[in-house]
Amino acid sequence: MSTGDTKGTKRLLIRTWGCQMNVYDSERMAEVLAPLGFSATESPEDADMVILNTCHIREKAAEKLYSELGRLRVVKDARAESGHATVLAVAGCVAQAEGAEIARRAPHVDLVLGPQTIHRLPEMVARASRAGGLVLDTDFPEESKFDHLPAHRPAQGVTAFLTVQEGCDKFCAFCVVPYTRGAEASRPAAAVLAEARGLVAQGTREITLLGQNVNAYHGEGAGTLAALLYQLAEIPGIARLRYMTSHPRDMDDALIAAHGDLPQLMPMLHLPVQSGADGVLAAMNRGHTADDFRRIVDRLRAARPDLAFSSDFIVGHPGESDADHAATLALVREIGFASAYTFKYSPRPGTPAARAPYQVPEAVKDARLRELQALMVEQQLAFNNSRIGAQFEVLITGPGRHPGQIAGRSPWLQAVHAEGPETLTGQVVRVEAIAASANSLHCVLKEPQQHPSEQHAA
Repeated sequence: MSTGDTKGTKRLLIRTWGCQMNVYDSERMAEVLAPLGFSATESPEDADMVILNTCHIREKAAEKLYSELGRLRVVKDARAESGHATVLAVAGCVAQAEGAEIARRAPHVDLVLGPQTIHRLPEMVARASRAGGLVLDTDFPEESKFDHLPAHRPAQGVTAFLTVQEGCDKFCAFCVVPYTRGAEASRPAAAVLAEARGLVAQGTREITLLGQNVNAYHGEGAGTLAALLYQLAEIPGIARLRYMTSHPRDMDDALIAAHGDLPQLMPMLHLPVQSGADGVLAAMNRGHTADDFRRIVDRLRAARPDLAFSSDFIVGHPGESDADHAATLALVREIGFASAYTFKYSPRPGTPAARAPYQVPEAVKDARLRELQALMVEQQLAFNNSRIGAQFEVLITGPGRHPGQIAGRSPWLQAVHAEGPETLTGQVVRVEAIAASANSLHCVLKEPQQHPSEQHAA
């Protein structure tokens, strides 16, 4: 199997589904393949290699994968008829969970690799090119993949993701992450800081730290996520820090204090609660109650009064009653969320909840999801409307959709657009919100802006 003629002529398409950690992994896969001569394309018809980086969290993830693989088989066969080989790879959590099944159902797939083996991609491509047949690598290697990924990352732009922790030891009843990403593991602080400095040197102003349970971070040289955030905040040029996804059980005193101490730490926190009913939370094996969550929110708001929250909710978990659903709606109304991800429960093979009795009928789950989503849309619009007339700082990320328009992010992660010059990209500017929708804010600039070089020197 040959995937191109000479170095620099091969084209790579990566399609990414799911969480921000998959986005990060996709970026790193592109980096390790670049020395083999792969450069990006958006067209499968032009691609010498296609990687589907999958997520097992969303409903019917495996079925969506097989549908996409069916479409790509047609493309692969057409390219082969014209003398062009295509390496087809499946990566991510579905690959980890269903490697053998993928090989059985989609024999035209060349590579199947789990999230912990992306650093081995060049070797896998070489093996597929030499011998043909399926290359399957879904091990949990003893060495960290980060020890083998390139230390220097290409420029990521004004904002960038940085993975600091992977895996999960919580074993929520509905979740496959402990089985597909493995046990909790954290990167050494020195490696995180070095990657962050490299990003800043190339123009990144905002870094979002990623982890399945990012606030369970326990890396050498920092020990806690709070300690790591304090170290990162000392790097000149970092204007903003964020982190996700957190677990309420790991929200410790030091991390709560950091929200009040660090101006770089933005006042938007994603803190999944999943349900407002204690019985459901116990069935989920979440390890916290609804009142535990309320107390954490109160403490965080005491440390940082302008802190806003997003969350995750699952409706229709096995055994969830009408009263349980009402308790979730009550929690949502009491806390008030700026945004949320809402899902119907769907069984994941091998998880305890998939075998649990009292599965909730689909029609009931559908009705509960509609009710919860309607409330969330109402709260998101109310939160955005509450910004109208307020002044705050926005990180400009680039041009807007219309001529003369710039776009950026508010401290609360809202999309912002305003009239202004594209030369403000990378700067933090003060604006006033004059209009809002459910998904964005329209703002006007409120003060003379510095030249980017002046701002970095300040």
